[in-house]
Parts: sequence; structure tokens; C-alpha cells
Amino acid sequence: MKPFNLTGKVAIVTGSSRGIGRSIAEHLAAAGAKVVISSRKADACEQVAKAIRSSGGDSIAIPANIGDKGQLENLVNETRRQWGRIDVLVCNAASNPYYGPMAQMPDDAFNKILQNNVVSNHWLANLVLPEMAARMDGVVIIVSSIGGLKGTGVLGAYAISKAADMQLARNLAVEWGRHNVRINCIAPGLVKTDFARALWENPDTLHHYEALTPLGRIGAPDDIGGIAAFLASPAAAFITGQTIVADGGVTIAS
Repeated sequence: MKPFNLTGKVAIVTGSSRGIGRSIAEHLAAAGAKVVISSRKADACEQVAKAIRSSGGDSIAIPANIGDKGQLENLVNETRRQWGRIDVLVCNAASNPYYGPMAQMPDDAFNKILQNNVVSNHWLANLVLPEMAARMDGVVIIVSSIGGLKGTGVLGAYAISKAADMQLARNLAVEWGRHNVRINCIAPGLVKTDFARALWENPDTLHHYEALTPLGRIGAPDDIGGIAAFLASPAAAFITGQTIVADGGVTIAS
């Protein structure tokens, strides 16, 4: 048995043209999986897929907007058409169009956050779970955030959505566990990505996070990619419904 081997598995990773999603895709490919790169822009997806192929991996690009159910259905159907199956789904793509107190948040911003960060994950999971259950084998990984574990004065709806993702994973784990399908979350802390650029580019904010964190630094995308590869692998065969916190220790120290 090779506990970390994903050879022969097919994985879809949303939001994988950059940042955490790209690192997850690269780690899955390095473990032997065939990886579908998906985000809104086709060119960006193809660049990542090409880079993975150049490194000896197997990857294709299928763009999709996570807020559009029809595009998610196409993502799943096109993956099956080209590769015949889906063994691993990583719901990484997310939105956060608003920063500030919830009392001033426009309704459309709140709705977009819940739609893209929760409802779209629900849609996508339910598009692939029956196939996984029929084979008695499958993995769904949702990228959440430590924002879902504590209160916040400026990222309220985003934090609510990430807490909901953790509960979505627990619910799905209960529903599909008898079919040997595992559903888990990863909750990163502050990671150096374009998505979080407003936080880590501010020297005062960066110093504040580094001072609070036992490891003394913020995260890098590759700090998260390997966790996803582990959760997708046979090494994690007895883990389901859980949230793996990867934050350098900040939530246990502050």
C-alpha cells in the first residue's frame, strides 16, 4: 500500500489558477492525480495546466464561474467526458467583495458571498457525490478559513460563509459516509495570496499577525497544498467531517 499515492485519481480544483488553489492542484498532480484546473479565466487556467504538464503531471483546463450552476454542471460533465470519472473535488474558489462592519454591508454583497462560498460548494458537491458513492470511494475537500472560528468586525459575512462551509462538510460527511465518501475542510490562517493581499501588504497588519503567530510568520500557498493532498490520499482514509486548521498556531495563542 502507498498511503500518499493518488495515481489514477481524477481531481477537480476550483479557483486553481493561482494561490492556494494552484498549490493544491500542483500537490495533487505531484502525487499522481490527473487534475482539472478551473477558475473564471480560460487563459489563466491553461497556463497552470500547461505548467503542471511541463513538470510531468497530467492536467487540463476547464474554466467555470462558481456562481453559475450551468457552468459548474459543464465543469463536471466535461471532466467526465475527457477523463471518465471524478474521484476528488476541491472547493477552493471563494469571494469577498466587502470589508467593513455588517451594518453597512449591501445586500447584494452578502448574497454574493453566501452564494459563491456556500451554495456553490453545495451544488458542486452534489454533482459529484452520487458517482463517488456508486464506486464506494471519493473525497471532497472544502477550503474554509479560521475566520469561521471566531468573530470579526470587518469580515462578518465572509466569516459566516466559512463557518457554514465547516458545517456543510459535517453534514455531507454524515450523509455520505456509509458510501466510503469522505468530506473535510481546511481552515487556513493568513496566507500570502492575491486574495489576502490587502492584509499582508500592509506592514503594520503583517507585523501584527507575525507577532501573534507562534511560528512567527504568515502562511504560503504550499503550506496548504500538501494538506489537501494528504486528505485526498489513502493516508486519510479514516478522517471525515473534520476541519484541519493550518494557521501557524494563531488561533491557539490569541
